[in-house]
Amino acid sequence: MQLNENLHLTYCTNIHAGETWEAVFPSLKINIPLIKSLLPIPESAQKANFGIGLRLSDIASKEILQSNHLQVFKDWLAENNCYVFTMNGFPFGNFHQQKVKDAVHLPDWTTPERLDYTLRLFDILAEILPDGIEGGISTSPLSYKLWHQTEYEKNTIFELGTENLIKVAQHLVQIREKTGKLLHLDIEPEPDGMIENTSETVRYFNDYLLKKGAKIVGEDAIRTHIQLCYDVCHFAVEYENHALALQTFENEGIKIGKFQISAALKADLPTELSGRKAVFEEFNTFNESVYLHQVITKNKEHKLFNFNDLPSALANATSADFVEWRTHFHVPIFLEKYYLLQSTQADIVQVLAILKEKPHLTQHLEVETYTWEVLPQEMRLTISASIARELQWVRNVIDK
Repeated sequence: MQLNENLHLTYCTNIHAGETWEAVFPSLKINIPLIKSLLPIPESAQKANFGIGLRLSDIASKEILQSNHLQVFKDWLAENNCYVFTMNGFPFGNFHQQKVKDAVHLPDWTTPERLDYTLRLFDILAEILPDGIEGGISTSPLSYKLWHQTEYEKNTIFELGTENLIKVAQHLVQIREKTGKLLHLDIEPEPDGMIENTSETVRYFNDYLLKKGAKIVGEDAIRTHIQLCYDVCHFAVEYENHALALQTFENEGIKIGKFQISAALKADLPTELSGRKAVFEEFNTFNESVYLHQVITKNKEHKLFNFNDLPSALANATSADFVEWRTHFHVPIFLEKYYLLQSTQADIVQVLAILKEKPHLTQHLEVETYTWEVLPQEMRLTISASIARELQWVRNVIDK
């Protein structure tokens, strides 16, 4: 939905299971009207338009281009006063009901499969994006860091990945020349990604992307068409200072294509053994086998320690040096506490406050919550009502 002249808010439809277009489209037709009906939309809104953060798997992205599926979808968007302005191109394949873990990075940005998939998504977005609105697609931070141990291996990933990102920039320049539409690929740093925090992002842009891309497509094209997806959960797990991080990106000329509004789980660890044990037992209830839940801990000297997943962190939980835990777990954003644990909701509030002071930072907000089972039973709603509650919470924070 359009919150003001330049700011659009949506949620990521990766919450709805479905890897084929035959499964995705009926899900959208059921859920979007329900969510719209549950949100109070101001009369001033343009025909009560509703923005969609679309997620298509590789298979669905191919199928929607067959027959007249894309035209049927465009007609449905128009009939229901909906529009797509952002897409999630990070998960390539199945994202539901089976083990994902580090395979979410496959195929990585060294492969033609990842490049072809992303170019296809941009062709779809260029076709359905309304005039006068920027379009963005978020993507993997090149690859998964723990797959590559040596500096030579890591450099190879950066080099090959950069070549493919430059090809994307070239494609988006052509789309803009042909259609006038401005599209950008939004790299999404996350824990244990090849690019996972502010310093690594700046280093990658300066040492690889800009250095190589400026010679091929031009510096302006790179800065315009390759941007960042700033996932608040991910940067919170990294203990980033959001004001400093966003100022750094602004100083470096790295644009924010999208704020992904999401919350992580955290806990300040008690000093007494019984209290710490209770907290770790609470964390263990969130231990599941589908997604990666990277953990970053902080000790008394404020040094950070990374664990690739919750089980490995729990295996080392007895260390008395740790004073805080944060884990990559996209919990509902409207709630601040989860029994003995807390969320990083305050980080979202801080980022949105920064955006109010600096509205030029981005035009896109996308809620990405996909772990509703963490809620107490009495707080659980239908999926449509749950999404509407998240969107309304963001609107309330912005309106304060």
